[in-house]
Amino acid sequence: MIDIENQLHNKGYNLIACIDEVGRGCLAGDVVACAVIMPKNMNISGVCDSKKLSAKKREYLYPKILENAIAVGIGQVGPDVIDEINIKESTRMAMKEAVLNLKDKDGNIIIPDYLLIDAEKVSIDIPQMNLIKGDEKSHGIACASIIAKVYRDRLCEDWDLEYK
Repeated sequence: MIDIENQLHNKGYNLIACIDEVGRGCLAGDVVACAVIMPKNMNISGVCDSKKLSAKKREYLYPKILENAIAVGIGQVGPDVIDEINIKESTRMAMKEAVLNLKDKDGNIIIPDYLLIDAEKVSIDIPQMNLIKGDEKSHGIACASIIAKVYRDRLCEDWDLEYK
């Protein structure tokens, strides 16, 4: 992984929210995005793109990421909105919601000073950079991908029980 977060920290950005989404290619359910702010120089062993990890490994890393994160936010957009505005716009909406929902462990709202986003741009007045394959290049985006994936997988399990 490239060290983009440290480069941004060296430029004076302190609260860098890394953002990724899951559920974009699915035929059912919500698109879910996660924004996560990790501490400077934080590197959790084993973190990489969630698609390259087993469910067991993601479940193992999920609490480690949450335990170490400065702030986490989740955004979620359901099928009715997806059908109305399309999946790309729904993804961006979920990402913006995730940023607006960033909270620390005490429940305080945290406003990031920079956004590092996997392949998208979010309509919000915060400096940002989109990285193609960001979940492979950025530790923080990989953390966000794991949180979003585990969160959505748990929703899918709930939907399975509800709609059996």
